[in-house]
Amino acid sequence: MTCLKTNFIFFFLIVVSQAFGQEFSDAWKGHYSYLEIKDITNGTDKFYAAAENALFTYDVNTNVMETISTIEGISGEVISSILYIEDESLVLIGFENGLMQVYDEANRSFLTVVDIIEKPTIPPNDKKINHFTRDGDLVYIATDYGISVYNINSLEFGDTYYIGPNGSQLKVTQTTIFEGNLYASTEQSLYRADLLNPNLIDYNQWESFRPGNWVGIQAVADKIYVARSNRRVYELNNIAISQVAAYTRDITGFKNIEDNLVVTTLLEANAYTSDFIPIINATTNSEFDSNFSKSIYLNDHLYIGTNRIENTGKPAYGVLKTSLITPEDFEEIHPESPLRNRFFKIKYQEGQIWGTHGGFSVTYNFNGGNRRTGISHFIEDEWRNIVYDTLEENIFRPWYLSNISINPFDSGNVYIGSYYSGLIEFQDNEISNFYNQDNSTIFPFAGNLHLLLASNFDKDGNLYVHNGRIDETLNRKSESGQWTSYSYQSLIDPATSNLGFSSIVFDDNGTIFSGSHGYGLVAYKPNGSNPTLVNISEEVQGMPSPSVKTIAIDRQGQLWLGTDKGIRVVYNTTQFLTNPEVDNIIVLDNGEASELLFQQYVTDIEVDGSNNKWIATLDTGLYYFSSDGQETIFHFTKDNSPLPTNGVLDVALDEVNGVVYIATEKGLLSFKSDASKPKTTLEDAFVFPNPVRPNYDIATNKIKIRDISENVNIKITDIEGNLVAEAQSKTNARFKGYNLEIDGGTALWNGKNLVGDTVASGVYLVMLNDLDTLETKVLKLMVIR
Repeated sequence: MTCLKTNFIFFFLIVVSQAFGQEFSDAWKGHYSYLEIKDITNGTDKFYAAAENALFTYDVNTNVMETISTIEGISGEVISSILYIEDESLVLIGFENGLMQVYDEANRSFLTVVDIIEKPTIPPNDKKINHFTRDGDLVYIATDYGISVYNINSLEFGDTYYIGPNGSQLKVTQTTIFEGNLYASTEQSLYRADLLNPNLIDYNQWESFRPGNWVGIQAVADKIYVARSNRRVYELNNIAISQVAAYTRDITGFKNIEDNLVVTTLLEANAYTSDFIPIINATTNSEFDSNFSKSIYLNDHLYIGTNRIENTGKPAYGVLKTSLITPEDFEEIHPESPLRNRFFKIKYQEGQIWGTHGGFSVTYNFNGGNRRTGISHFIEDEWRNIVYDTLEENIFRPWYLSNISINPFDSGNVYIGSYYSGLIEFQDNEISNFYNQDNSTIFPFAGNLHLLLASNFDKDGNLYVHNGRIDETLNRKSESGQWTSYSYQSLIDPATSNLGFSSIVFDDNGTIFSGSHGYGLVAYKPNGSNPTLVNISEEVQGMPSPSVKTIAIDRQGQLWLGTDKGIRVVYNTTQFLTNPEVDNIIVLDNGEASELLFQQYVTDIEVDGSNNKWIATLDTGLYYFSSDGQETIFHFTKDNSPLPTNGVLDVALDEVNGVVYIATEKGLLSFKSDASKPKTTLEDAFVFPNPVRPNYDIATNKIKIRDISENVNIKITDIEGNLVAEAQSKTNARFKGYNLEIDGGTALWNGKNLVGDTVASGVYLVMLNDLDTLETKVLKLMVIR
């Protein structure tokens, strides 16, 4: 029997957003999607557009755009409404969970206001902020529970009005001010109250009239208009109404823009004068076939926010611009964007990022994925996305796109599995082939249902891919294009007893390791007609769970596996075939021994050029551990970094430049860690910045010596030969407090000498010596203080 070996070794509360990653601010970059538009708000010559959890500004005169995301301090939660207060240089941002933020344009800073979200008497699902109405220093906030008053001068909340029957909480969709009264549209009725009444917290002071589900109310010059869920707009005269328009689709936007009423439906955007005389009408077309969300009318142009159409796979296009002269012509306005924020899988290779948004649930069910999604592809600093329509033109039902593999010998050759139809091959961003039972060993589970799962290339360029719930689950496409399948029936019988495979890796001896849902870690060695197939999954064998979510081979040949209940390591993969066993990792926390990531749901493990481990979890953020897991170098969460959520779904590494790409449910980010993969020689080694100028913060940003080999000694001397600093790869590891430290293919020097003083101006020699090959190289560095 295998065994487990243990290594002992509403009170007012306003919070100013901290620069949560101040020491990391230059290292983080956001790759959010700006295609789905939640709301738009404008000033004189620019507007703010709210995407799912980020903003962008657009200057209508210069066409200049600027993004504002979690990198700058926005919360990362889902935005529901925004209001630009131009004369105060403020933007109010409301979120679906009741959070509010105030963005100061001048100082580029945020105030985070938690009064609503912290209110215990309001159910968590009833705190959504729906609309802002400004009246001088006061802003009336329409929410799912009522109306709250916020003072933009004192930055404090005032009263809250619960205007439902008997003072109950009631969803308020919009408010407006007309002839001294505050009007409210709600899901039950229209309401109004005298603004001079000092007792508006008393629900009896509110007049209810015109029952119905009202989605908007706006005062426009000397008129007041209301929108109802029956797709109609009415003019309101006291409490009498008269219909002025009927639409064929639901009303999604209802705004007063400079005394013009802008009405948006799923299929059209309209601007009217205050007397409801049409100014401009724009409708969706075949080129931009999406849903419309919110619109504004500015300088004779309509700016229309778009949303994707989920059941057809039609994408969103950010903001569409059209004019009075040619309302049928649209111009896309949005920053560079992936198709969606939610990434299921990402892969990086040679400057390219590939991402899928489909996937499946944690138990390999369709209801956890997205059916029609397309592919996000970043190359040459721009997103060249492949929309669903393009895929559907070539492939029948390319649904639930999931795992990605990039040919290690050709970055333009990419394979993406559909957890429905088969395996799609791309060459230089174009579909070059499609594999199913007609031209490969990939056979359907039932009918035409192909459950394509984990895939990976071995060192020789052969592609391996798992096909779910059938006996011959493992398939190999050789470099020459020949297909071979391998049966796991001797272990997994029936095949349906294992719902899926999460990942595939290879050790140096040709063993194929797979993470499975029900059979733990599976090892397979083909070996002709006498294959070896073993696994380890039971708790008595030391496995915390039979559901292995990710596996990775590190630079020392050790296999790390992440489950839905923690981490395990196989230190000798060769012995695993005859004696399958795993180890946990015991670390000391304040002097007490504990298991690393005990009971944590691990979604991905990636090994960087320093052999350190990036480990993603489903609910506690992203960890960066030393090579043996004993030291936590970084632990990024929503609270201490720009991560929009603690649920990290996947990670990809640019080992050359030390960049970590982090995929979450709410967006893609990157972090520059300064770790890099060692080179085989010192030929390309260099030092930067060079020269080091007076305004460069040496202590924080450090001087980097890049592209060094794996086992080096580095000496830094002054021009007279006096030793200033020294480090060796296997001794002076990064994050250990050394002045000169080595992290994989990069050394970092804080500019201090052996006694801890910052060096003076002068020329310094950086002498590199490869301890394995005895290769040497000398670099010159100038420091100007």
